[in-house]
Amino acid sequence: MNKKINETTILEILTQFWRGIGNFKLALFLSFLFFFLSRIIMVIVPLFYKNFFDVIGKTTNVNITAPILFHIIFVILIFNLVDQFFWQIAIYFYLPSVSKIMASLKQISFDYLIKHSHAFFTNNFSGSLVQKVGRFSRAFENMIDGLVFNFMPLVVTVVGSIIVTWLIAPVFAIILLIWVIFYVIFSIIFSVWKLKYDKLVAEADSLTTGYLSDSITNNNAISFFTGHFYESSGFKNVSNDQAKKYLFSWRLGNISDVVQVFLITIVEFFVFYFAIKYWKVGMVSLGTFVLGQTYIIGLSQQLWSLNKTIRNFYQSIADSKEMVDILLTKYEIEDLPNAKLLIVKNGEIDFNNVSFQFNKDNKILDNLSLTIRPKEKVAIVGHSGAGKTTIVRLIMRLYNLTGGTINIDGQDISKVTQDSLRENISFVPQDPVLFHRTLLENIRYGNRKATDEEVKIAAKLAHCDEFIESLPLKYDTYVGERGIKLSGGERQRIAIARAILKKAPILIFDEATSSLDSYSESLIQDALKHLMENSTTIVIAHRLSTIRKMDRIISMEKGLIVEDGTHEELSNKESGLYKNLWDLQVSGFI
Repeated sequence: MNKKINETTILEILTQFWRGIGNFKLALFLSFLFFFLSRIIMVIVPLFYKNFFDVIGKTTNVNITAPILFHIIFVILIFNLVDQFFWQIAIYFYLPSVSKIMASLKQISFDYLIKHSHAFFTNNFSGSLVQKVGRFSRAFENMIDGLVFNFMPLVVTVVGSIIVTWLIAPVFAIILLIWVIFYVIFSIIFSVWKLKYDKLVAEADSLTTGYLSDSITNNNAISFFTGHFYESSGFKNVSNDQAKKYLFSWRLGNISDVVQVFLITIVEFFVFYFAIKYWKVGMVSLGTFVLGQTYIIGLSQQLWSLNKTIRNFYQSIADSKEMVDILLTKYEIEDLPNAKLLIVKNGEIDFNNVSFQFNKDNKILDNLSLTIRPKEKVAIVGHSGAGKTTIVRLIMRLYNLTGGTINIDGQDISKVTQDSLRENISFVPQDPVLFHRTLLENIRYGNRKATDEEVKIAAKLAHCDEFIESLPLKYDTYVGERGIKLSGGERQRIAIARAILKKAPILIFDEATSSLDSYSESLIQDALKHLMENSTTIVIAHRLSTIRKMDRIISMEKGLIVEDGTHEELSNKESGLYKNLWDLQVSGFI
């Protein structure tokens, strides 16, 4: 059972970040070490400023005082140079490691995401998924930056300041300690309470991105159905909702800022109040005033950043959560632990009492049994919703069966690896989607080891060369997102060229010629005739003229096989599903 989204914990998110850190642990440790040493020096330096002003306050003899003061400022100079040296070493290790960790997190996300099931991608906006991957890596960057540049310096400054002031003026240390405790408690409680609103902001951002991506992808439909105003109103609703959530979150942050200013003002007042009282009786020096003020300023800056750091931490948690939800969601389709490689020698496909349903009220196939013999050419026809495409998707194992088994050469496909299964199948979908890459790269995707010459031969067999040669860049032409620069028929010919190049023992065509004109269809049929000679072939067809020469034609209705025979046998029956479909198409009425 899949993990519920709302069960994802902070520990699980941090665990995923730790996975991304991987081999960069040593580099991160060294950067942390030198950042720490640098901050230690910044706690020590104010002590020399204290000595500097104590010397000024205790003597009026310039000749005696000046050498001492020069000595102090040279010591301060050396400490500051050492501080910068440590800082630059830390940066040297930090920047490359963080950039590589971010890349690693993106890679982890991509590798896991891309293996999710067909159903997963049909239920999620592609734009939102892209956004989640990006936010996950950026969330790590924000979190680690907050740790290095805000939280760690704060801890060092707080501990160091309290230790130093305790040794010089304990009352200052007590005031600082009480102030820090109140400040930290408020920041943590407020930030934790605000987390639920930060999550709403992240969810609203994903929704807006998804709506935007969906609308851009379907821009043609918007134009054809004059949906500009409708889509504009829909986007306005989601973006306005996002704006409201952002505004509320910002106002909460402003409340926190007001409380912070109040606490800083109060501590500064009390430190000076007690400093004046003790100075009157000679218990503190001028340098102590300077030391106290320096630590207050430093702590104020660090603590002011703490609230932001905590907010950023929880914001990063909120931003990461959606991607970690995906990383923690088990695949719907998984290889068995002992899954073997599929070995296809003949290409026989057996459906044994196969049942499939998306839910209890939506049964698609019911105890279907079917044998497709080696090298046999089988067409499957029927009305929409009869289960034709479902059969193809089950062979490709895009879904798990509800019941029964599918065997290829006697091997249960649920017990072999998905990759080995799909490597033995060439699939041409009804609506091919191409990568925004060159034509050469898109065709070569059928066999990524193929040479340029082999790609061009496959393209010629699929009659792609007819339109490719007319393009200025020919095979180096980029096809646009999803292949939008090509016509539907051109995209299908590219998909057929892929299948030709793959040379798999099993071929599946889902309306592979539906977008072609009659002339192109005749050319493709000629190419497919040679391609199918040594392959087991399944053709899903609505245009029945393309399947007349198939060895068998199977008619389906409501998930059941109702007819099985050749074109001549089925078309010459007195009545039947195939004859009705054939007569309708022959007479021109569909």
